[in-house]
Amino acid sequence: MNDPYRRFWAACWRVWLALVAVSFAILEGIALYRRKPGDTLSENTRTWLRTDKGWRSAGPLAFIGVLVAFVVWFVPHIVWETW
Repeated sequence: MNDPYRRFWAACWRVWLALVAVSFAILEGIALYRRKPGDTLSENTRTWLRTDKGWRSAGPLAFIGVLVAFVVWFVPHIVWETW
């Protein structure tokens, strides 16, 4: 990867990914340390998806559908360079 343009974008993506990972670790770490209801990402995701109404409600089914669609696209995209 000698092209400076490609190196620049590779560095940008690495920095972005590092920022996401570090910010998640900080927020989740604080939430786990506090042990208060509703602090973690998992608890908030369950609230946003309204999983309290059961997994067959619209939120969880949409989440499952989007996640499965993403994996179906992402794995071949990365492994076999399709799409």
